[in-house]
Amino acid sequence: MNGDAVRFPFTAANDQLGEAGLRPFLPLTFAYQDRTLSASGLLDTGAMVNVLPYHLGVALGARWEQQDQVLHLTGNLAQYEAKVLLVTAVVANFEPVPFAFAWSQAENVPLILGQVNFFLKFDVCFYRTQLAFDVRLVA
Repeated sequence: MNGDAVRFPFTAANDQLGEAGLRPFLPLTFAYQDRTLSASGLLDTGAMVNVLPYHLGVALGARWEQQDQVLHLTGNLAQYEAKVLLVTAVVANFEPVPFAFAWSQAENVPLILGQVNFFLKFDVCFYRTQLAFDVRLVA
């Protein structure tokens, strides 16, 4: 990666697993209407969409009943209703970026950063043996 990449360490998803429990969680700050919220999202190259757990959308001030675009998720999230939520997020010192999320009614899911649209906005290079990853905003 070139010089404008920012490196992040893998962080513990499960302390009991030691190094095997470390995952690529990316800290970011969301903005929605007049609220901001800091959270960490799991970088998931296998996820088709970004997924926002229900409680994070509520914490941002989003109102479920006001979101009219419904999504149908698959896999372990297929049983939960999901709606489209558009937010802005800041990663490290990069400029704010618009994100589209499948705001799920699921509470037991992490914040997931997937292909649409996190990986369309950022290049990521994983260094698992170094327990780190680099993120670069695509121009």
